[in-house]
Order: sequence, then C-alpha cells, then structure tokens
Amino acid sequence: MDKKEAQKIIGETKDVYNQIAEKYASVRDEAWSEMDFLFGKFLKSGDKVLDLGCGNGRFYDSFVKNGVFYLGIDNSENLINIARKNHSEGEFVLASALNLPFNDEEFDAVYGIAILHHIPSEDLRNLFVKEAKRVLKKDGYLILTVWDLKEKREQEKSNKKFNIFNLFRQRIDNDDIFIPWYGAQDCYFYTFTMETFKRIVEDSGLTIIEHGEILVGKKPYRNFYIVAKNKIKK
Repeated sequence: MDKKEAQKIIGETKDVYNQIAEKYASVRDEAWSEMDFLFGKFLKSGDKVLDLGCGNGRFYDSFVKNGVFYLGIDNSENLINIARKNHSEGEFVLASALNLPFNDEEFDAVYGIAILHHIPSEDLRNLFVKEAKRVLKKDGYLILTVWDLKEKREQEKSNKKFNIFNLFRQRIDNDDIFIPWYGAQDCYFYTFTMETFKRIVEDSGLTIIEHGEILVGKKPYRNFYIVAKNKIKK
C-alpha cells in the first residue's frame, strides 16, 4: 500500500473511534472472559505491563487483578478520556502504538488486543511489532490477538458497493476491507490468516511459544492469538 494512503487510513481510523467512542464504550464495557487465560498465565505480581490500543480500558481489571503495574495507550482522545473516567486509579496515555513514548526494554509484557488488524500496510504492521519488541524486556512476553475476518472479507468482496468504493482508494491491498463500524462508515480492517499473523511476529525476531484460536461471544466470533517471547540470545 502507498505510504501516503496508509497514513491517511491511520488518521481516518482514529477519527472513527473518536466519533463512536461513547457508543463503543457502552457496548464493549466488559472484558471477554474467553481471553482470561492470556492474563493470569503470562503475568506475575509486580510486572510492568503495556496495553496497546487500550480503548475505554475494558481489560483494565483483567490486568490489575494479577497485581501488575498497568499502563494503557490509545490514539483516540475520546476513548482515553473514557478510560480515565472509568478507571481513575489507572494510568492511560494518549499515544500512537507506532511511535511509543517509552524507553527500550521498559515492560515485562506488552499486549495488543484486537488492534493490529486496524494497522494498514505491511510496513506499518511490521513497525507496530518492532516498536512493541523495542519496549519489551528480555524474556518478556508480547501477546497479540486479531479477528479472523476471512468470512467478512468474502462477503465484502462480493458487494458491488464495496468494489465501487475501492475504485476511489489508492493502492488498496488485496486483504484490506472497509466495513461499517458502530454507526461510522468504512472503518479499515486487515484480514489476517494465522500464517500471515505468525510471520509478522517471527520476522521481528520474537519467538512464538503459543498460538491458536479463541471463540468469543454467542455467535461465536473467531480470534487468532499469539504469545511470543523476547528470548535472550545465548
């Protein structure tokens, strides 16, 4: 994807979440219990943890019940304000996951729950993982989830309106889709397979120690997850 177009989409996605913040926060106000194992299994008391794309802080309790020091970031001003209101005892920072305002090797664990599929272009997705690795301590964990959007992608690709819309987009990648999102139009998503998900993590030099699928909700919705470790080279 063209770099200019990728940056444009980053700005549009931020605008979408600012626009829908109140509605989004009211609907997604609780953590997904199906993901509980990603917290207790890989955290210990006293760990310093970074939550990338924390949104309204919906996973805050899942983190702090493990006795960790929590820090959440998001690039949506409105979502950060909601997170601060809902969890006044927490620390929430307005920042981009592509340019983290933290020192190298500062965190014991870095989480990115349902955020990486909002990052356009292979270059920026690689940058996302590399920035997460940069602030991760040696032997620390990077834990990522993305949605399995294959079915949605096939539906959208057969939609005449979708194809006409994309004529006005420059250098859209084959696995990119734009779908309505909580009342906003045309929010960007990248369609991962498990293979492409694993490759982007492995290419950063991290070691994958666990991966799989998580089924969430009544439908249910499929999610891919990866747990990777920043192993010390011997």
